[in-house]
Amino acid sequence: MALEQEMKLALASADVAAATACLNEIAAGEGLLIALENIYFDTPDCALAKIKSAVRLRKTAQGWLQTFKAGGGASQGLHSRHEWEMSVSGPHLEPGPLLAACADHPAALVLGLALPLLKPLFRTDFSRRIWNLEAAGAQIEIALDQGQVSVEREGRTQHAPICEIELELKHGDAHALHSLAERLRERIPGLTPDNISKAQRGYQLYHSGTN
Repeated sequence: MALEQEMKLALASADVAAATACLNEIAAGEGLLIALENIYFDTPDCALAKIKSAVRLRKTAQGWLQTFKAGGGASQGLHSRHEWEMSVSGPHLEPGPLLAACADHPAALVLGLALPLLKPLFRTDFSRRIWNLEAAGAQIEIALDQGQVSVEREGRTQHAPICEIELELKHGDAHALHSLAERLRERIPGLTPDNISKAQRGYQLYHSGTN
């Protein structure tokens, strides 16, 4: 189990080029560009969302990963939650290893009950440009994400945009995230802390079509 701590900053699409140039300068190099495809699962009544948890399948250049995120919260753009992630053989969940990995967490009980009922609810597809930086004694991964959330329902697809910067703490004190965020906000107009995760955006879009 890992405690994921990351700062999310909402970015206007018009500022992507300027933000990329700024991050290239700060990190002293061009970021690595990758594509990520993500499928989020929940029960029909969103049992996982009700306990602030999420199950995700992610396709990367290296293969598929399954992830369970549980608990935590967000304040001033800083998101903290427990995370379990592991490789899987293809585009399908492997429930046994996932449940075993998080067995000591209170959310495991709900996950165990939910697993037989899980279905894909929405997906996020985006390009990610990654920089790694050492700042204030911390190691931080900077990601600029641009793409969309999508929900398929009754033969039609709804979309919502994704455009944000994530600062993920790899090692060190979380205060370094706040310091770096302030530094970026001084350089990039309109950059603002964002307490809404991609999963929450997906749930918002999903529920907008069920009312």
